Parts: sequence; C-alpha cells; structure tokens
Amino acid sequence: MKTIIIGGGLSGLASAYRMLKDDTSDVVILEKGYEVGGMAASYHIGNYHIEKYYHHIFESDSELIDLIGSLGLGADLQWLKGTTGYYIDGKIYPMNTPIELLKSPLSVPDLIRLARIVLMTRRAKDEEIYKLDRVTAKEWILKNAGRSVYERFFEPLLRSKFGSSHDRVSAAWLFGRIRIRSNRSTSGEKLGYLRGGFHRLVTRLTESIVAMGGEIRTNCEVSEIGIVDGSVSGVTAGGRMDCDSVISTAPPHALLKMVADAPDIPYQGTACALFGMNRSLMKDMYWLNIKSSVPFGAVIEHTNFLPLSDYGEHLVYVTAYFQDDTDPRWRSSEQELIDSYLDGLLELFPDFHRDDISWWRLARDIDTAPVYLTNYIEKIPRYSTDIKGLYLAGMFSRTNYPERSMNGSILAGFGCAEEIRKRIRA
Repeated sequence: MKTIIIGGGLSGLASAYRMLKDDTSDVVILEKGYEVGGMAASYHIGNYHIEKYYHHIFESDSELIDLIGSLGLGADLQWLKGTTGYYIDGKIYPMNTPIELLKSPLSVPDLIRLARIVLMTRRAKDEEIYKLDRVTAKEWILKNAGRSVYERFFEPLLRSKFGSSHDRVSAAWLFGRIRIRSNRSTSGEKLGYLRGGFHRLVTRLTESIVAMGGEIRTNCEVSEIGIVDGSVSGVTAGGRMDCDSVISTAPPHALLKMVADAPDIPYQGTACALFGMNRSLMKDMYWLNIKSSVPFGAVIEHTNFLPLSDYGEHLVYVTAYFQDDTDPRWRSSEQELIDSYLDGLLELFPDFHRDDISWWRLARDIDTAPVYLTNYIEKIPRYSTDIKGLYLAGMFSRTNYPERSMNGSILAGFGCAEEIRKRIRA
C-alpha cells in the first residue's frame, strides 16, 4: 500500500514515522514549502537554531516525551521554570509567587475566585470539560468568577488570542488552557524544552523516515486529490501520483481546494516576530501577557527561559493573532509590521531603544490554529472520512481540543497511521 501525506508538519511526520515503523505502507510526504516542520520549523542563526514560533512542552505531553526519548534525544529534554507577568494599566505585574499575586491589579476576593477556577479545572474530568463546549468562556467566567475577574484578567487574554471572536470561544477551550498551564510551583510554571531546539526533533524524525525508506519532497504543493468511485486514486502535485491512501494535514479550507468536501472549521493567523537583542528586555520574566492597544498580545523572552549562554544574545518573541486576510498584520509589508511592533515595545518598555535590536525575523501564516468557537466538538472530523482512503490529521483534530499542543499534533498523526493499519488488516 502506498500512502501520500500532504504536509510536513508534526502530524505528517508523525504519521509517516509510525507507518514506516510498523511497516504498514510505502510513504511519501509532500510539503508545499521549502522545508518540513510546519509550525515547529526553525531559523538557523549563526551557530544555533531557534523556532520561528515559540515552543515549549508540558509534563502531560507523554506521547511527545516518549517520541523524543525513542529518537535518542531524551537526555536533552530539560524541565525549566517559566515565569509570567501581566501588563495592565501601564504597569508590568509579575504573577508567580503568592506575594506577587497579592501585588497584582486583582483584588484579594478576585484572586480567591481565580484560584477557585484553577482548582475546578484541575479536578474536572474530561467528559465534564467537553460538556462546556456549548457554553462560551465569557458567560462561564461571568457566572463563576464575576465581572471584575473577567474584565481585568480573562477578557484581555481572550481578545489577544481570538480577536473579534473572543466572546464566542467555548468554555471547554478555556478549561483546557488553564489545566495545561497550571503546573506551577510558588516560583513559576514548569515547562519542557529540547536543548538545541525542537529542530533536532524535526531533523531526527526526517532522518528516521528516510532511513526507513520513506520519501520527503519539499516545494511540492498538491492541487487536487483524485477520487474515483468514492475512493482515493492519487494526487496531482505538478504531475500525477497514484496512491492507495492520502493523509491530509492541511487546514480544512486549504483541503477544500484539493477535494470537493472538507470540514468547516474557522482558522486564524499568527504574525510572530523574533528579535535578536544586545540586552534583556524583561529581566527575569519569560512570558508577558498584555492588556493594551499595542498591535500584539504577548512578549516572550526566550533567553529568560533557556540559558543566555546557549545563544550568546538575547532572544525575544513578539506575537499576535489575527482573524482574516484583511488584518493589517497580514496585509502590511514585513518592515511596516516590524516598525509597528517596535513602536509597541517603546510604549510598554520606557528603557527600550531601537538600537537594542541586532536583527529581526518575521514568521506569518494565515492558517496557524483553529478558532475554538462553541460547539466545536460537532465539527471535529474523524481520522477516517467518508471517502475511502482519505484521512485527516492536524491542529483541527480531537487530540488538539480543548487545547492545542505539539503533543496533540503528534497524537493525531499516530491516530491516522493506526486507522490505515486497521484498514490493511481488515
């Protein structure tokens, strides 16, 4: 059996790796870009690699951790402290220790309500969380924590994440988000990172795929999936390629360009800038959420998480989500967007100067993640579709809801590989 995988992100790589490992299919990955990795792709800067979009993993990411270990990289997976803060009312508030929380703009009663929500998410069973798919995060917070907690804490986060859709996002997503981010001590959040960068995971996966007989083609965009009598017959990517099955990891509306029917799942884009700096921007803080009119929603100082000695310069991400292709963060030139981000940094950090920037890179994609509106569960596609031999895996899969992660994408890829194995054995 021959399988063609559309997309060389983590789901596509994981599918190929698992199928070749199980010897269930001949595999060809077709990636439309010039490199594989998808959202986990990296820049090569000097003598190091750094992700185009910031990444870390969680202790609950068991399948990803196991995969890293099986690829011989387990010794380089380190667990580090990620400190967070909140910019609100013109001031930065660290929000890690109990004392810092007491100094935050939230009142003591609001902090108690916030702590209660965190406890509720930790104790909730999966089936209880999925029931919240029908309720908006806004109405659930207003009911269980009050207007002050919503307006002072959650609403700015929801707006920065989902823009104009912020008040239609499901409470299930919020529960998943809080639960995955609640592995905290009194000094910060425990997060994992692969020393040397996650490009090592992508590289080791691609090397293993090729070593087991798989093929990876870059700069190869699929324009059509051939369907004959309700079954996959092949794909068109420049020329015709016959196959028995196709795994598509493309966003649903991109899939719609290749085949007549696809899931109706709204996506949003991301504009993520990475700055190389000659000094620290936020001292000891890793992650800063922002309530402000600046054109980005978060600042992440990577070298306040990983040792500065790994890179020799300070690395800072500035990132924003946008909802459609009319947004200036998508339509503007790279330089225009970078200038607007730098203006925003000047507004937030009085000590910042443009001369602090040594270089910058910008990654933009119109389809980086689903928008998790209410009733999202009803739209999640199964791995196997009604078209025989067509399988779907990616950021939109059930494994990435209620909160997306690299682990969820790996699991989705494994899930499609298992469906194909079942089909062969049937």
